[in-house]
Amino acid sequence: MVELEVQDIHTFYGTSHILFGVSLEVNRGEFICLLGRNGAGKTTTLKTIMGLAPARSGLIRYYGQDLIGLPSYDIARMGVGYVPDDRLIFPDLTVRENLEIAIKKPVDPGMAPWTIERIYELFPVLKPLDDHPGGYLSGGEQQMLTIGRTLMGNPSLMLLDEPVEGLAPVVVQELRKQILTLKKMGLGILFAEQNIQFATEISDRAYVIEGGRVRYAGTMADLENQPEIKQKYLMI
Repeated sequence: MVELEVQDIHTFYGTSHILFGVSLEVNRGEFICLLGRNGAGKTTTLKTIMGLAPARSGLIRYYGQDLIGLPSYDIARMGVGYVPDDRLIFPDLTVRENLEIAIKKPVDPGMAPWTIERIYELFPVLKPLDDHPGGYLSGGEQQMLTIGRTLMGNPSLMLLDEPVEGLAPVVVQELRKQILTLKKMGLGILFAEQNIQFATEISDRAYVIEGGRVRYAGTMADLENQPEIKQKYLMI
């Protein structure tokens, strides 16, 4: 079942044309990666889907419902979660308070709701930090808290922007395990990433973006067999 359908979107920042006819789709429970260098259009694609950088034209549907023109809070209420690359936790609130402020009921009544206890099971490192201000956490801990806060909204699709950027390799591997746990639970994820090794380990399919255009769409295994694509658009 197609969960998210994006067709021919064009997005502008002021008079600057950023996305040129980007199209993609995410099926229910799929992990899809947007690969590309800095400035390729990955973040803008996620923001366009989330309504933070509205598309000038094109089509975005979530379970058949049109998202174009909707404010981001309505899109979130429909079941789309967004984890920005700059995390945006509340530094003066405790870990628990950061999680509590994001609580929403599941859109799907048959879905087991996320609780703070379930978040601590997924990210055990956060439990002993329950009463610590978010601003005192390490980068990896803040990333886990940001993902946990988004999960408290009970999304069925999560948009992740550069989830492992700037994190130590040991933290990246831990986060990989936790994200794969979400995959087993059936959560769909569309994420932007530059770390192709990390992307290969968790993705079903990939879209390579360069200059605001999709240059490749296919499986990660097929991408591995196309070194010219990786060299030209990913500098690998």
